[in-house]
Amino acid sequence: MHIAAELVALVVTVLVVTVIARRLDWSAPLCLVAVGVAASFVPSVPDYQLDPEVVLIGLLPPLLYSASIQTSLVAFNKLRGPILTLSIGLVVFTAFGVGVVAWAVVPGLPLAAGIALGAVVAPPDAVAASVVARRVGMPRKLVRLLEGESLFNDAAALVTLRTAIAAIAGSISLWQVGLDFLLAAVGGVVVGLLIGVIATQLRKRLEEPVTDTALSFAVPFVAYLVAEVVHGSGVLAVVVCGLMLGHESPRILSGSTRLASRLNWQTVQFLLENMVFLLIGLQLRRILIEVSKTGLSVWELVGICAAVLGTVVVTRVVWLIGIGVYKRITARFTTKAKIWPWRYSTVIAWAGMRGVVTLAAAFVLPADTPQRAVLVLAAFVVVAGTLVVQGMTLPPLIRRLRLPRPDPAEDALQEAAVVNDMTRAALAKLDEITTPDDPPEILERLRDRLTYRANSAWEQLGRQSALAETPSDAYRRLRLQLMEVDREQFLLARDNGTADDTVLRRVLARLDIEESMLDRVEESALEVERELSTPAITARSCKHLAHPWRDVQPSAVDVCPACIEEGTTWVHLRMCVKCGNVACCDSSPRKHATLHFHDSRHPVMRSFEPGETWRWCFVDKQLG
Repeated sequence: MHIAAELVALVVTVLVVTVIARRLDWSAPLCLVAVGVAASFVPSVPDYQLDPEVVLIGLLPPLLYSASIQTSLVAFNKLRGPILTLSIGLVVFTAFGVGVVAWAVVPGLPLAAGIALGAVVAPPDAVAASVVARRVGMPRKLVRLLEGESLFNDAAALVTLRTAIAAIAGSISLWQVGLDFLLAAVGGVVVGLLIGVIATQLRKRLEEPVTDTALSFAVPFVAYLVAEVVHGSGVLAVVVCGLMLGHESPRILSGSTRLASRLNWQTVQFLLENMVFLLIGLQLRRILIEVSKTGLSVWELVGICAAVLGTVVVTRVVWLIGIGVYKRITARFTTKAKIWPWRYSTVIAWAGMRGVVTLAAAFVLPADTPQRAVLVLAAFVVVAGTLVVQGMTLPPLIRRLRLPRPDPAEDALQEAAVVNDMTRAALAKLDEITTPDDPPEILERLRDRLTYRANSAWEQLGRQSALAETPSDAYRRLRLQLMEVDREQFLLARDNGTADDTVLRRVLARLDIEESMLDRVEESALEVERELSTPAITARSCKHLAHPWRDVQPSAVDVCPACIEEGTTWVHLRMCVKCGNVACCDSSPRKHATLHFHDSRHPVMRSFEPGETWRWCFVDKQLG
């Protein structure tokens, strides 16, 4: 009964604190840690002991799995070089840097124990960075880099920690260290691929969303435990398995199964991510009690913790500076080098907040580790200090550097292009599979529905136009009003008992699905409208879009003259704002608007579709 009450109290506290933090635009992880610290000194609050086995086996696998299944394997592959540089090279560099400093400032601490502390505090936590990124709108490439780093740096840190603990117990050679890394990496990857293949085959054969979701809950634990049994990296196995299943899910899962799995895992991820930060704060009182028995003075402890925290921050900055200098030197000898701007490196260097893995790894240190209590306290200070210092200063730093935010308008343009290609392929397939026995009215209904889907996507780009309401807006408005009538009739049938409950649940499920689709489209439309209603956005980033182009006469009314001349067809029309040339879009076979830009070097074109006034700069790749 007491355990159930404590769990309920933790969940309720997490919900209350996160809701308040979001309303006040504060960092939820930092608020949860602060609440946990305050609660740890309240006499009636029970002593929550953060068992490292619970974290490493019970919390870490589902957290890593939920993050990895949402990570694009294609995007990860594009950033694999920087991700591996941070997740392996920086972890080892930080471990040895912190190890040397700790060995120098902690009395009686062997170097191996210092390196163990370095491995504990080395891996940043992407949860805190992702929260900041969502609040201030960091470039997606940086967010993917930080999230990819966090997926793999835990594995490198835990292998380094395991090696350092072995070195504390006795001598260990350099070749043994390299062999441990190799075995852990190879074992983790092999087990992750194996479990991923087995889970893929099983999920192909499961048709019920409930059983599929239940299987997905077991997958990360199976991958982790099997990898650890063969002395591989359980963390790496979970990440590889999650990346594989996330990449294959559009092929092997039905739409209803994906929706159920996504919602369930988002709920699990929300609770676990936020609960671990609360548990971190609740450890402080017990840590201080253990430290008080070491005999070190308060000022000595302050100096040790400050030195470790400073080293953690400085090593990441030094590593990023070194990588940037190396890239710029090698760029002189090769044309393939990709150099990130210094402001990007600055944000990456400062986005080094630590989280639950650091504190859990600290408790993994054996009880006979020299100065163990001091090392655990230093790890706690690193977690809290980075959340406070870097977590609170990262948003203003991002704003000060003026990093480009994700552009909902450009997202809408990409979405419209993808949906348009889908529609063209679907219409072509419909013509291919149509038989004389197919009812004409059904075929016409299918074509209308596909065309409506494509038109709705393109209409999102015309929201700054003078039209008060697009056709899709009118459809949503009227359908939502009709759905109110549907719901009233459903409640009437339920209350009067005119239909069986099973039938009513099926009817309600269809209503819910349709309503959720309408709500999602409406939220996306509002986001695009807010973005496009900000007049200074494109002016700051693109001089061509900010230029006051004069009105010109279009070269055609509702056709692409180049397509007519070549005997081809077009999908949508675009007009050059400088000379008025009307040509077809990039979704059309010949892409005459882009060809016109390459021939004339006229930088800006606009949509020539009714109700759409958005523009596109070919030079700066900006939407306005």
